[in-house]
Amino acid sequence: MGLFRSRDLLGIAADTLEFARSAAEETHPNEYMGLLRSQPAGELGVDDAGRVITDVLVIPGTESNPVSATVKTSLVPNDMRAAGSIHSHPNGVLRPSAADRTTFGKGDAHIILGAPYGPDDWRAFDREGDERDLPVLDVSLPDPGDFFDFTQADIDEELR
Repeated sequence: MGLFRSRDLLGIAADTLEFARSAAEETHPNEYMGLLRSQPAGELGVDDAGRVITDVLVIPGTESNPVSATVKTSLVPNDMRAAGSIHSHPNGVLRPSAADRTTFGKGDAHIILGAPYGPDDWRAFDREGDERDLPVLDVSLPDPGDFFDFTQADIDEELR
């Protein structure tokens, strides 16, 4: 039983894909790059045992130019929620290059977003660089503001 089994990955949250498309457009003409994270579908109200991509993790120190983006691998967290990678091709090509394929080692989904970054200007690939199906799911994501929604009394209670 592997940690990254493709049959467990149900899709990507629509809001997550929209965030990445917007970030890629803002980064243009340079490449955009991030890592994908997932969470159990049941936590999102989906009646399935699989996972849904819900987050894009941008690694500090990522260097980018019009033809490449490089992540500082020493800053990549060892993350049980890792699902793959996402990056843009400012030239609009929706196929992985040989260099792209070398970065597809971890995770089940590797997404390429192409200029002009419209709703259909993306493709998902597996670890070998073969195109794969990745449905866009309309799920409600947790409010990121809820992450720090606690008081000192809540912490004290939790420590008891």
